[in-house]
Amino acid sequence: MYWIYLVIASFGEIFGVASINLYLKKKTGYRLLLIVLTFSFGFLFLRLAMKGIPLGTAYAVWTGLGAAGAVIMGILFFKESADWKRIAFLFCIIIGAVGLKIIE
Repeated sequence: MYWIYLVIASFGEIFGVASINLYLKKKTGYRLLLIVLTFSFGFLFLRLAMKGIPLGTAYAVWTGLGAAGAVIMGILFFKESADWKRIAFLFCIIIGAVGLKIIE
């Protein structure tokens, strides 16, 4: 269950970063509130995950999945580059997160 919490927490990270991008394009109060809510959601589930997953592993996986998800979100919704090198390094992040789960 702790790993499920960690994946859910990563979505808070992904949507939090996307919210920052939206806020920077048009600064409104509701977008600022969205940033606070999405990161709070992510931190809540990170806290739950860390009850059963060591700090270093939880944080590395949380940030790794968050970063990978942000890259994917940027490509799909914000017209960022989908260069093959970017995709290759994205897979490196994902493989690292999976590796930490395997050795846990």
